[in-house]
Amino acid sequence: MKEKLDAFRKQMNTYFAGKADIVEDVLCCFLAGGHVLLEDVPGVGKTTLASCFSRSLGLSFGRIQFTPDTMPGDVTGLSVYNMKSGEFEHREGAVMKNIILADELNRTSPKTQSALLEAMAEAQVTVDGTIYPLPQPFMVIATQNPVSFTGTYPLPEAQLDRFMMRLSIGYPSEEEEQRMVRDHMEGHSLKEARAVLKPEDLKQLKKSVEEVHVGDAMLGYMQQIVAATRKDSAFALGASPRALLHLMQASRARAFLNERDYVKPDDVKQTAQLVLPHRLVLTTEMRLQKKDASSLLKALIPGVHIPTE
Repeated sequence: MKEKLDAFRKQMNTYFAGKADIVEDVLCCFLAGGHVLLEDVPGVGKTTLASCFSRSLGLSFGRIQFTPDTMPGDVTGLSVYNMKSGEFEHREGAVMKNIILADELNRTSPKTQSALLEAMAEAQVTVDGTIYPLPQPFMVIATQNPVSFTGTYPLPEAQLDRFMMRLSIGYPSEEEEQRMVRDHMEGHSLKEARAVLKPEDLKQLKKSVEEVHVGDAMLGYMQQIVAATRKDSAFALGASPRALLHLMQASRARAFLNERDYVKPDDVKQTAQLVLPHRLVLTTEMRLQKKDASSLLKALIPGVHIPTE
């Protein structure tokens, strides 16, 4: 399985150059059964990442371009009356794919944003009282632009809490940026990307992640980090119980990707910086001091005692 994972990483680096760490984080989130929020400026490859990721895994891909006039039925599906049969028929929404790119999620109304809540939490959608399960595996990769706030609707805490990780891609290095331009000039296209992993490989990978051992001490360490965010005076709102569950799942996946069958403190510390900050709400005083949740969390974690088995 290591060879196939290496082949996946190699292909991702071919079409999404210079961001191996981001690819690893998204893969970690996928294996942990979570969803990702990509928050970055336009043009850094958020759509390319999502499309190449789904192609390399051999999964179906759907894109929802969120705008102010996008309706909930466009996402979840709706019932349409058939004049010939005299009955209502279900028309699938865009969410019925394995990997969903929710592009510029914060540009649509709160009512439409909330259409994703059930899908992200329970892997199903309800249309006119009927429950429709989503294809498995299922993952939402949402994007938003942190620079332009005109005409946007900030994601509420309840929705942010559904995302396992919030990531920022950033700009590539000079060498990788030049390589990207050369590839474009030579006609290399993302359409050439092939499926590196088969459905049975994905099932085996997820099963292996679930078998990664989390000792009582490590689980206690995770809980103490989450509890510390609730007690710290810098945060008006600390991490939720769902945050602890996501931290455990992502730490397992991180350990597996690091070729271990057990979780150690480094996995927890590394993963916490991706899983927790977007769930934390700063106090007014901290916001006035222009502090950010990531740096405050980074300073908080070393103060949490690391237990021993």
